[in-house]
Amino acid sequence: MGIAAEIADDWHAAFAALVWQVEAGADEVIADAPVNRYDLTAEAHRSVAPPAERLSDPPSTVAQAAQSSDPVAAARAAAMAAATLEELRRAMTGFDRCELKKGARNTVFADGNPAARVLILGEAPGADEDREGRPFVGRAGQLLDRMFAAIGLSRTSPEPETAFYITNVLPWRPPGNRDPEPAEIAMLLPFVERHVALVDPQVIVVVGNTPLFALTGAKGILRARGTWGLALGKPLLPMTHPAYLLRTPAAKREAWADLLSLQARLRS
Repeated sequence: MGIAAEIADDWHAAFAALVWQVEAGADEVIADAPVNRYDLTAEAHRSVAPPAERLSDPPSTVAQAAQSSDPVAAARAAAMAAATLEELRRAMTGFDRCELKKGARNTVFADGNPAARVLILGEAPGADEDREGRPFVGRAGQLLDRMFAAIGLSRTSPEPETAFYITNVLPWRPPGNRDPEPAEIAMLLPFVERHVALVDPQVIVVVGNTPLFALTGAKGILRARGTWGLALGKPLLPMTHPAYLLRTPAAKREAWADLLSLQARLRS
């Protein structure tokens, strides 16, 4: 084999390895020593002096929390300052404390009719959702649409009685579609709580372990599914994630029972 052919083979092998790493969620080069990016953010804040004309003004509570080293406090301040869904969307898009945002293409906010009686809370975006910027648009999302259509609900319906609204605990895709970490869930939970408060649905449906844990602290969606509870002052119905149903078709019978339970609750 000639030198030119060897170089070509090496290039194709390197490119294939790079593509594999990107698909797996790798989004940056790792340094020899760890870097605490919160320290860098705090240092950046200290290095910028406030405008002279505002030096005498006392900082607001929101501003103090936003500059806090505690990302949960910063998220809570940003979320509570949002008076509308559009303001909440902007607050989430501008929130830079979560490392997941750096590897995501889009902030996946929500979809559906915000006037709907039913709010569906999922886990996190996948590759399709990250690419399109909308929740539940891949195979699992298509199954979810068919499931809820079977009881007369659609994300595209303009009528609150026949619509649903859908969002996720995390607005950014975890690398390689890994499970969200507890610290990530805690950091972004204030946005979820504010989202629910602004939409004010009659019923919350959580699909999968992550939203179940985020709103109730419980684990084990297979044990919890179908059992009504209460979260954020709203009736809550846990259901298995559509992705699980794609892997385990036999579980669709239980999912259908859960949908009928939801339908009965809405009718009553």
